[in-house]
This record gives sequence, structure tokens and C-alpha cells, in this order.
Amino acid sequence: MTPRRPTRKPPTTRTAQPVVTTLDASAQNAPDAPDAPAPDAPAPGAPGPDASGAPAATGRPPRPRDGADGVPAHFPDGADRARLLAGEHHDPHGLLGAHAVPDGVVFRALRPHARAVAVVLPDGERHALHDGGDGLFARVLPLPRVPSDYRLLVSYDEAELEVHDPYRFLPTLGELDLHLIREGRHEELWTALGAHVTTHQGVAGTRFTVWAPNARGVRLAGDWTFWDGTGLPMRSLGASGVWELFVPGVDEGTLYKFEVVGPDGHHSMRADPMARRTQCPPETASVVTASHHRWHDAEWMARRGERPAHLSPFSVYEVHLPSWRPGLTYRELAEVLPAYVKDLGFTHVELMPVAEHPYSPSWGYQVTSYYAPTARLGTPDDFRYLVDRLHQEGIGVLVDWVPAHFPKDDWALARFDGTPLYEHPDPRRAEHPDWGTLEFDYGRTEVRNFLVANAVYWCEEFHIDGLRVDAVASMLYLDYSREYGEWAPNEHGGRENFDAVRFLQEMNATVYRRCPGVVTIAEESTAWEGVTRPTDHGGLGFGLKWNMGWMHDSLVYVSKEPVHRKYHHNEMTFSMVYAYSENYVLPISHDEVVHGKQALVSKMPGDWWQRRATHRAYLGFMWAHPGKQLLFMGQEFAQGAEWSEAHGPEWWLLDDGYHSAGDHRGVRDLVRDLNAVYAATPALWERDTVPEGFQWALGDAADDNVLAFVRYDAQGGPLLAVSNFSPVVRDGYRLWAPDSVPAWEEVLNTDAARYGGSGVRNPGPLKREPDGVRMTLPPLATVWFRPA
Repeated sequence: MTPRRPTRKPPTTRTAQPVVTTLDASAQNAPDAPDAPAPDAPAPGAPGPDASGAPAATGRPPRPRDGADGVPAHFPDGADRARLLAGEHHDPHGLLGAHAVPDGVVFRALRPHARAVAVVLPDGERHALHDGGDGLFARVLPLPRVPSDYRLLVSYDEAELEVHDPYRFLPTLGELDLHLIREGRHEELWTALGAHVTTHQGVAGTRFTVWAPNARGVRLAGDWTFWDGTGLPMRSLGASGVWELFVPGVDEGTLYKFEVVGPDGHHSMRADPMARRTQCPPETASVVTASHHRWHDAEWMARRGERPAHLSPFSVYEVHLPSWRPGLTYRELAEVLPAYVKDLGFTHVELMPVAEHPYSPSWGYQVTSYYAPTARLGTPDDFRYLVDRLHQEGIGVLVDWVPAHFPKDDWALARFDGTPLYEHPDPRRAEHPDWGTLEFDYGRTEVRNFLVANAVYWCEEFHIDGLRVDAVASMLYLDYSREYGEWAPNEHGGRENFDAVRFLQEMNATVYRRCPGVVTIAEESTAWEGVTRPTDHGGLGFGLKWNMGWMHDSLVYVSKEPVHRKYHHNEMTFSMVYAYSENYVLPISHDEVVHGKQALVSKMPGDWWQRRATHRAYLGFMWAHPGKQLLFMGQEFAQGAEWSEAHGPEWWLLDDGYHSAGDHRGVRDLVRDLNAVYAATPALWERDTVPEGFQWALGDAADDNVLAFVRYDAQGGPLLAVSNFSPVVRDGYRLWAPDSVPAWEEVLNTDAARYGGSGVRNPGPLKREPDGVRMTLPPLATVWFRPA
């Protein structure tokens, strides 16, 4: 879930400082230092030349036309000229560049603010082009054919640059890519769209591609053009809706955006939806990037798929990376987080959303750049390094993924090409009432492809081991958080969103097919049938589902005073009625420890000792209950305050100088031991999803606040878990136990003195008697027993 984001003015792109940079190695008469201003560089804030030689527009009148015989022939004229200069031409390559004409070859260039432009032929011969005004230059040369290679020598008042002409290159995308994009079946969409450093026709540069099917035109702008796209119009690649331009000389680290002209003629500057790196918010530009990370997790990747998640130990530590240790980068976190998680024995970490988002208090749940890890903590390769280090320590990495909605920022996805493109065109299906955001149009093939490919992208490019899909219920129901008259029914008159169902099925089927060992997890808060059922049996195809019912009911129970718990005993037993309807995770997540809900230990009644004791007993009950476990950071040492994304966990509670540090360390020691015994005891995880793995030993002792059950592994080996949620010691307490076990011994006791408990225990083996097993139950404690 995500907090509602307050309305605010969207951040703008910082104006780049004008630096004349020669991007081609053969440039002549350029400044000696390529990253220093030329002697006559414009003042800060003034326009300068772009990577292909074109400066930003200033609005000044056109330069007088050169040439003694007036306007030369072969300039684009009429509608073509107007559309080109307005950024609305679908085929600028058909006008600009070199083209055969009856009397030779015509060379045309759009170089606003250039003083002169000349063509440099392969043999080194130079020919000045005629200035036709408005930044257009052209000339016909008596050549027998279009040269395979030529350059433009572009002269400005402050510099002279020799560059490749972007408009002499063929398209960089092939028919197969375009066909797959049109069909919505490009499972590696990130390799086709976005910005990619490449060598094209023997020339190094960057390929820019963007999907904007309803745009009148698209131009490229960046820090090297001083955010003016006049000189870099892109071409449309037909029915695919893709616009493309290859720009020689542009390399990694370059900032860029797309200037999109909508159907109504409105111009807007847009970040790249497929950007794989972004500026750090509040800046909003996209960044040209390429990965150079060398992975060292081959062993992990080879064995992670040996056992399905629902048949394996699966204990998750949920982390909000920016606040776990505030101020640390991805690489700095890689030096401390893996060691901490490994020491506590968690099998996985779950990272709250890492995709780029402009509004920090959304915790990452309002995404604007689905393909870019947030720049707040470093580069994409820095994030790869963190995942790599976690894998090397044997820790799986889950990431929260948010395909349910996106924010309305006018530089991002909303009305991207001037029309509802990523969002549904019907406002009743586009506006999300809870969060002030927009919902994706899951029925549009290209949008569904954008999201399905994104799921694959995180798993393949970053070696992510699982995706926890946020707010699934809001996707499944057309009337989610809507009143009568505010939603439109489906074709059968119902409230199910069949487009979202098909999308989720396709996403799950694609991820499981392409990425062995990956698990998908649904945060789905209703009783929708078949969330974790395979897609070929009509289910949604998730591997696991958060058990929101168990979480809610059990927290209601433990928050009551012990004297009142007998009236809520069914809150603790009801989960077993539906425990095997899905493959469950038991979550105590970030959502349960914010916004006035209190930290886990603070939900418990009584004095400080009783609160900690109940906290420990609850964790013991949770780890023994069928289902996997998830615990949010700070709860592993009983932090008393609610979580704050600005401050993170209260680590100082563990400091030697703090008077109750031992209490908090005791809880953390318990979590470490819970994970250790859990991982070593197949009865606690091997049969989580089948009824044969569970048997009540005592389920109706409401007056005593006692619950007891037996867990079985695949060979029938048992573990007996007993929880006493009353603050009294119960001596000689009798309960049923399997006949096959003659004696039991404690394997874990949450009341142990080392955890901060009172130290009440069962020191010797408990022999089975004709009427069951008799034991001593510590106060507010959970005890696990195994066969002696």
C-alpha cells in the first residue's frame, strides 16, 4: 500500500550550464579542452550547440540568407518546412541528410544559430551549404551517388565543429522488434526502446527510441542541446508508434528528454518511460547508461530454483533502503546489510520499491521510471553490486513492484503523447480514488507489454529473486474504493477487471518461464479465488500471497488485555479454516507500523516487560504457524516507535549506554534463534501448503489463552508449538501429543532469560502419559518442543 501523495508542482529539469563540447574525434578548430567553455562561449543560461552541432533556440529572428543568387533550390518548402520547424514532421530523415536528385545529391541540415554549415566529403573536400533561414542549410552537389560517409562542418560564433550527420543513418530498429512491439509481445522491450549506447554503421553514439503513437512529432533534447530539441527531430517508424533517432557522439552520462508534440499541438518535455537511469530527484531528466557490472553470484543463480519457494524455508526481512541506515549508498549498504541479515538468519530481504519515484514520502510506491533504480542511492550498477553481495552471502532478494498505478506528473507517464496512453481513456477506470494517481490500461497490448517486460527486466538485469506485487486487489476490482456510479462494469455487468486478470496471468507465466527460481508474491487483501493457482488451471499464477486476514486477526488478539483475549480466541484459530486455500506469507510489514498503528511491541498491552514478552510470544507463534514469515525492519529488536522514512530504525536502542539495550538485544537474539531453528526444522516449512502438515493439539482453550499445535515434515517428523498468552505460569498443564513420540524436549522458549524473559522452562524431557503430555507453560511465552 502507498500513502496518498499531496498535490504539488512537479519538479523541473535543471538548466544545464552552456559548455561547447566537441563530440567527434576529428573535429577541427574546437576548443583545446573539450569540457571547458570555448573562449567565446555564451554567458551562463545562453544557448549553445548540441551534440550534432545545433544550439538551443533563442527566439531571435532568422539569419539573413546567404548566396548571391538568392534562395538556393531544394530547400524543404511549404507544409514540410513548417512541420519540420514546428517539430511535427514524421519523417525528418526524408528532408534532412543527403538525397539523390536529378542534378546530383542534395545535402540539407537543420542547424539553428549556426553561422555556416559545410559538407566534408570522404576525400576531405569541403562544400559550403547555402543558408535558407530558420536554421536550414542546403546545397546540391554534382555527385554521381550519395556518399556512404560524410560529415558536417558547423560554424558558430564561438566554435567550429566537425560532426557526423544524424540524418544520414538508417533506422536502428529492425522489423522483428517493431513487429513484437506492435503485437505487445516484446519480452525484452528494454533492449529496443529507450537510450542505448551503440555503434551504428561504424559510428559510436546513442540510439534513442520512444513509443508515442498519437504524437504529431517528437524531438530529442538534452544537456548538450541546452534542453532545446529544435535541431533533433525524430522519425516515426510507422504503425508501431515508435520514434527513433541515432545521435553520433552521445555517450554514457548524457542527460536527455523527449519533446513530445501532442495531437493538439501542445509541446511537453518528457522523461523517457524506458529510461534505465535517471537524475536524482527532484531533477527529472533521463540519463544515458550502460552496465559494466561483472556478476559473482553464479553459484546462487544456479541453485536458487532447486526447490519451489512454498516448499522451502522462507523467512523475509523487509527493508526500506533509504532509511535502513540513512545516508548510505547502495555500495555502502552492501558492506553492512548482507552481514546483518545473514547474522539474523533471514533467507531473504524484501526491498520496498527501488524504482525511481519523485516523492520520497510515497516510500517508492508512486513510480515514474519503472526501469531505473532510484538515483538517490547510486547508479544501476551500484544496485547490481548490492544484489550481488546479498547473493554471495546466500540471501535472496525480493523487490516490491507497483504495476497498479502511477503518479500524474506532467513530465512522466500521464497523457504521455498528449492523450491517455498508459492510463485508461475512461476516467472511471483511470483515476485511482485513494492515492490521487492513475491506473494503467491493462487492456492495451503495448501497455501490458511495458509492464510484463518490466517484471522480466528486474529479474534478468538485476538478478532479482522475487517480485512482491503491490495492491493487487485494486487492480482486480473495477469498484475498488469507488461508490455507486463512479465505476463502469465489465462486459458481463460485473465488477471484475478482466484486463487486469489477463495481465497478471501473462506477467506470472512469463516470469516463471523466463526466470527459473524466481517467485512472485501478491499483496491481495480479498478472498479472490486462485491467486496462487497456476495460470493453466485458471488461477492468477502467483507463487505466494500475503495472508492479510491472519495478520489482521492475530494483531487484534494480541492487542487485547489478557483478561479479554478469551473473547477473541477465534481470531487466532480462524486462519486454519482457509490456511490451505493459497500459498501464504504471514506479513508484519511496514503498513502495520505507521500512520498511528504503532510499532509491533507498542500494540501489546501491559507494562514494558509484558509488552516485550507478548512481542516475543507472538513472534514464536508466527514462526511456527503454517506459512512463510515477513518482518519489517526495527521489529526484530522491538523498536517502540512507529517507523519514519526520514529516520529509519532506532538503532540507538541497542547501544551499550542505553539502559534497556539488553531488552532490545534479547528480542533480536530471539529472532536469530527463531530463524536458526526454523531453517533446521523441515516440519516448519516443508508442508506449509497441505493440511497433512498441521494438527491441533489444543485449539479450544480460550479461557486459558493457550494454543498448541503440531507441525509435521514430509517424513512425519513433528514439532510441537505451545503459546500461552496469559501473564501467569501454568504448571502441569496437559495437552494432547502424538502417540509416536515417547518424550519431548524444549528446542526454543521465548521466556528464556537470555531473551529478557523470566526463565521459566521445562528442564528435562517430558514423557508422554496416557492422558497426554504435562508441561510448565511460561507466562506470555511460546515454547517449541521436539522429540527427545
